[in-house]
Amino acid sequence: MASDSDTYDYIIVGAGTAGCLLANRLSADRNTRVLLLEAGGKDNYHWIHIPVGYLYLMGNPRADWGFKTAEEPGLNGRSLNYPRGRVLGGCSSINGMIYMRGQARDYDLWRQMGCPGWAWEDVLPYFKKHEDQRALDPADFDGLHEQGGEWRIEMARIQWDILDAFRDAAEQAGIPKVNDFNRGNNEGCGYFHVNQKSGIRWNTTKAFLRPVRDRSNLAVETHAVVDRLTLDGRRVSGLTFRQGAAKRNVIARREVVLAAGSIGSPQILQLSGIGPGALLRKHGIDVRHDLPGVGENLQDHLQVRCAYKVSGVKTMNERYQSLVQRAGFALDYALRRRGPMTMAPSQLGAFTKSDPSRDTPNIQYHVQPLTLPKFGEPLDPFPAFTASVCNVRPTSRGHVRITSPDPSAHPEIRPNYLSTEEDRRVAADSIRVTRRIVSMPALGKYQPEEFRPGSDIDGDDALAKAAGDIATTIFHPVSTCKMGADDLAVVDHRLKVRGLEGLRIADASVMPTITSGNTNAPTLMIAEKGAAMMLADRQA
Repeated sequence: MASDSDTYDYIIVGAGTAGCLLANRLSADRNTRVLLLEAGGKDNYHWIHIPVGYLYLMGNPRADWGFKTAEEPGLNGRSLNYPRGRVLGGCSSINGMIYMRGQARDYDLWRQMGCPGWAWEDVLPYFKKHEDQRALDPADFDGLHEQGGEWRIEMARIQWDILDAFRDAAEQAGIPKVNDFNRGNNEGCGYFHVNQKSGIRWNTTKAFLRPVRDRSNLAVETHAVVDRLTLDGRRVSGLTFRQGAAKRNVIARREVVLAAGSIGSPQILQLSGIGPGALLRKHGIDVRHDLPGVGENLQDHLQVRCAYKVSGVKTMNERYQSLVQRAGFALDYALRRRGPMTMAPSQLGAFTKSDPSRDTPNIQYHVQPLTLPKFGEPLDPFPAFTASVCNVRPTSRGHVRITSPDPSAHPEIRPNYLSTEEDRRVAADSIRVTRRIVSMPALGKYQPEEFRPGSDIDGDDALAKAAGDIATTIFHPVSTCKMGADDLAVVDHRLKVRGLEGLRIADASVMPTITSGNTNAPTLMIAEKGAAMMLADRQA
């Protein structure tokens, strides 16, 4: 029999974006014992805290799981690196730091899909509960923002003439200038708000975990890899995890909460015998609960990285070539916490429609004062900028499926990018919209010249194929344990796994459909709302 030291009220799997907030909220009652498990290590690597350090984190086993997608037909046979945080703070420790809620339409659609309590008016208070909005003047909050919460939001601390010119060009193309993308309809062009504090990355460890680490009722275990959940009939009663060669069994009096993300959560369920029966039997796993939707419905944002050479304006490409300038970057950061080392992967954003028939903006831009053939390769040696554009409401659906009963084996990740005719059409139209923006007078003085995909490429089929050659993930996998009431739903509207007791999921995997923008802030909202549900059930 397990000792009291092995028994907790709540066991949270994953100390990432969602898990750190959950641990904070659930352990607020000192009579509630909480265990937080993280497969990675501590977030004490210096590149985690320097914003530009994301370049040294993706693909680095110190902070990244190192996943890859399957070869994708829509990408003309290419496989993509698929970074996911494996460290305290999870993806908030390695991501692009962009604060983006999505559109009111996204959440209203969730309600229509059988998720009562998840409409925009329902979720807005949970965004605001942890918000510390410092990028806007409080006079402009209009009831949509708050200050004083744990989640710091600031303006970027660097400026580029080429980005200002792109913003002017977007306005000339009919995309208005805005200073806040988080009001419910994010149409417009403006600078992203970022999760930084005075030029330093603000991750969920700093925001939610460190302030409560002295709570005696909160235990945090790192390098803890979950083998499988423990089931007692239809109830999940705990789990088994490994730390190096040691194996531990722990019991949850109330609930196990999966917050391992859109890859980790379905993988743990499948390894535990919870998921599509045929897949589990294929790998010799006893089917404890046949739940067809586990690992299905994968959605992600695919960005088409259009690139333009320019002249008469500075970009990061040529500045980075100079050792003297790079030394200046480091000095500027050391002395003032400003300059290129504070850069998020993208500083300027825009939302617009790929064609006039859309009810709200369906494409998003991440504009960068640099170009490179692909992540991890050197910058191009000439002045240039990238106008990445993604379809924020893709119709392609993929999956995450285990490849072995061994928990250390990476699952198959197949997003099925550009597998629908609509997604291929939006990709082609997005390149056309980009060309229209770049043709405006505000950018004309810099003589932009398209070299990816190439100005000679035209026609729907040719543009869609070219998109497949240059597009890459923007790292937003969601929906593999979707919320809802249909046959593929994994959790109900209170985040409880359907057909089981004692198990919830509170991370990006529960989104019924992907939000119209970056997914970190919506994941925090899901954790905030999920924690409130658990606390309400405890008091009932």
